[in-house]
Amino acid sequence: MAHISLVLPFALPAPEFASDLVRALDAPALAALLSRASSAAFHPLEATARVLPHELWIARRLGLAKGTAPGIAASSMRGYGLDPLDGTWFVVNPAHVQIGHSHLMMGDTRQLDLREDEARALFETARACCEEEGHALQYGAADTWFLRADDWDGIQTASPDAAVGMNLTDWVPSGAQSRAFRKLQNEVQVSWYTHPANAAREARGRAPINAIWPWCAASSAAEHAQMLVARAAGKLAPRPAVSTYATPGWLTSLADQRLSELTDIAARLTTADAAEGGRMLVCGSMAGAAIAADWHAWLQEMHALEAALFAPLLAALKQGRIKSLRLVLSHRDGHLDTTTTPMAQRKFWRRPTLERLI
Repeated sequence: MAHISLVLPFALPAPEFASDLVRALDAPALAALLSRASSAAFHPLEATARVLPHELWIARRLGLAKGTAPGIAASSMRGYGLDPLDGTWFVVNPAHVQIGHSHLMMGDTRQLDLREDEARALFETARACCEEEGHALQYGAADTWFLRADDWDGIQTASPDAAVGMNLTDWVPSGAQSRAFRKLQNEVQVSWYTHPANAAREARGRAPINAIWPWCAASSAAEHAQMLVARAAGKLAPRPAVSTYATPGWLTSLADQRLSELTDIAARLTTADAAEGGRMLVCGSMAGAAIAADWHAWLQEMHALEAALFAPLLAALKQGRIKSLRLVLSHRDGHLDTTTTPMAQRKFWRRPTLERLI
């Protein structure tokens, strides 16, 4: 029987709208999974974190975090078939930064509609700028590049999803090496200002790509050291196999099972070759709607997941094909962590409710 962890970024509604949204949400299978649980707890995001709760939870579960800072870049590179060698690498996301009346703000990278040919052309120009400053730049996917910066160890960065829609004054890279980043950023921005790829994007009504966003630095040596420390402290749990659906490139790269649809999801997860640590499925399809505060679209997506994901997994649990199902649901400020089992689902006296989402 399978042990499955289901990670649902932004499946917790924003607290100020939660009561109304839960009343409008018709999800009896999700209610049963949440209500008939063997354990449940809400964990607020740590104040020092510059990432979202689910990003930190995933990094820690995979043994790729140092304190509240995910260190995913080296593993993500290997997922794209790239070799990090002995360098320190950052994930770099091409982005669009908007100039507001009083501050800068970054748009949601999911909404960029960055085509492969555009990304390749912009990447080649940015690579030349990086190499002039002594930094290698490698291409993973249209939305996921990698920058080598061995001397940026002290720089503090934030994830793009944590910074999106916020005043960037509080989220841009900071620390002793931030001046070097700003210089590189400026050179890339100048090279992209009149770039033909951006001209083509604007001609079809898309925002120009005018910034690079580095974060989650890591090296192979740092990964190894973090795992040794965790093992010595007795905190290194067996690493799960990873499945992803509708996730950003950095996360998709960590998966051995990359899903384009959720059809027959229970069979896929329970028959997949899982690691000793079970299987983790990260489903990111609610993120875009939640970031945009489009709660009608959020409800539609949750209703779709009820049919495609929650109901099949509940049935598999009751049939004994899943030994335990852990749900990690998050919003910007924290995450709900619950676990249910076939035995817990027999607690018929517990009325199924979605109150845990509030």
